[in-house]
Amino acid sequence: MFNTTTWLTGKSREDRKWYVIDATGLPVGRIATVAAVYLSGKNRPDYVPNLDLGNFVIIINIEKAIFTGRKMDSKEYTSYSGYPGGLKRRRVRDMLKVNPKRVILHAIKGMLPKNKLRTNFLNRLKLYVGSEHKHQAQQPQEIKL
Repeated sequence: MFNTTTWLTGKSREDRKWYVIDATGLPVGRIATVAAVYLSGKNRPDYVPNLDLGNFVIIINIEKAIFTGRKMDSKEYTSYSGYPGGLKRRRVRDMLKVNPKRVILHAIKGMLPKNKLRTNFLNRLKLYVGSEHKHQAQQPQEIKL
């Protein structure tokens, strides 16, 4: 007869699992790659790139994440307002003091696919300064890096 391809349709929300990553002493890039894999669902055997089968990821102690090499002083985040002279530059060292969530979010966002699913992935990312989080009821599994 005919060869048919079976496409997975959207899975239910009960299939999503919760994971915790402790960022203490870990490089930001390593945290971001692991979080991006779990957020997009690439750790599952039924992964399909066009469906949102990802999981929830909680990252705690984000203020204790590290950068290797000289990135603390040489890496800069830029934003441009669109006006002449509107370019703002901040070093990683300053950003970690002001808003450590933004540093981790920027790294993870860069490692996710640039399509319509990206916002759904980022909505399931929970970032916390300190070791306390409010998702104990979901019984998250810890990811050892």
